[in-house]
Amino acid sequence: MVDKGKMDQAKGKAKEAIGKVTGSDRMKAEGKTDQAKGKAKEAMGEVQERARGARDSLQDKRDRT
Repeated sequence: MVDKGKMDQAKGKAKEAIGKVTGSDRMKAEGKTDQAKGKAKEAMGEVQERARGARDSLQDKRDRT
């Protein structure tokens, strides 16, 4: 999910830039929205990775006892 989040952020930056060049407020807004979605996806992916790491660590501890 982290990679998909980065892709959405890049897509959003491109849309925002196109909106600025063309004067399209709608395109700029879509770009900002895509960037926010990308950041949220990236954060969620990081949380999931940490949760997996914690789960694996606990599982390893339990297996050793």
